[in-house]
Amino acid sequence: MYNEKFVSAVICAAGASTRMGTGTSKQLLRFGGMTVIERTVLAFDSDNVTDEIIVVCPENLREQFEALFERADLKKPLKFANGGAERQISVRNGAAACNDRAEIIAVHDGARPFVTPGLISATVADGCKYGCATAAVPVKDTIKQAENGVVVNTPQRSTLYAVQTPQVFLKELYLRAYENARERGIICTDDCALIELYGGEVHITPGDYANIKITTPEDAAAAHALYHDDGGAQERKDNMFRIGHGYDVHKLTEGRKLIIGGVEIPYERGLLGHSDADVLTHAVMDALLGAAALGDIGGMFPDTDPKYEGADSMVLLKYVCEAIGKKGYKISNIDATVIAQKPKLKPYISQMNERFSAVCGIAPDCVNIKATTEEKLGFTGREEGISAHAVCMLCKK
Repeated sequence: MYNEKFVSAVICAAGASTRMGTGTSKQLLRFGGMTVIERTVLAFDSDNVTDEIIVVCPENLREQFEALFERADLKKPLKFANGGAERQISVRNGAAACNDRAEIIAVHDGARPFVTPGLISATVADGCKYGCATAAVPVKDTIKQAENGVVVNTPQRSTLYAVQTPQVFLKELYLRAYENARERGIICTDDCALIELYGGEVHITPGDYANIKITTPEDAAAAHALYHDDGGAQERKDNMFRIGHGYDVHKLTEGRKLIIGGVEIPYERGLLGHSDADVLTHAVMDALLGAAALGDIGGMFPDTDPKYEGADSMVLLKYVCEAIGKKGYKISNIDATVIAQKPKLKPYISQMNERFSAVCGIAPDCVNIKATTEEKLGFTGREEGISAHAVCMLCKK
């Protein structure tokens, strides 16, 4: 306990993360082998002033958040609460989950993983002394107030602060301020604004310019640089681009259509397989899955599953692209080679390029399909089958 007061840390991690553009919570982004929310929780577990930690997270991701800490060796009790439609509701849910003995609550953004135990201690000390305190730093830039694109005022820079977290409150003061705003139907995006609205005073604790909030992709890049110092740029490169390779082969047989790259090619024989046996598309799918570390098509579309019998491989490719997108990547380019003695594939290459471009959602000049023979060598040269190789590059969205 700090000065005999029980202090609860409420870490707000329930935002939608729409400005990050990754399709998932920014709290779950990783750098240096650890998620953002893990780093934030560890900072509070390391301070000497808070007694428990409550993480407020999206209800649909709660199991995923909890799983991150199943084996964590934390010194302090860790609890979870569900987020609400607005930040102040989420923080109120966190406050409700606090220990009954809690007299002080320290509210912090889950997406500020660089907060230091020293800053936490200083803000808690001021919160205990003044009833309400927030970490903040003087703004460095001149701020202009504008209306309809025209500057109407230039506030004195020396009076302006960029507010951070933690923000520390006497619990009873916070709850009264929350009820005041709720009764008046006012939503505040900043927790200290509730106190201001209630007529209370907010004390400023000197913050830390490195205590950044990860909100946009640019913030994520800055976070990598802060954590990895000179090595940050290289890690960003490593994480931004992924390369994959795929290979497939199918036997030629009578009584089957020959479909390559989503194009039906007139020929006396087709390829044998559980699906439509589109050897080129299969190679491309394996390259994409490999780049995203999502296994292979055998695992995603097993040939023991009746629903994939005779399946259109271009439809399966669409599923693969969706899986890649959910993992936060998009396709940069595809380069593939079909190896076949017969038939001649050159007349159909442009159609194949168009099919891949359309299904993968990339520009036509980002797809390059080639065809070659093996000069009658090997099983393809003996016209026993057709094979394909593919490579691709993925990049972070």
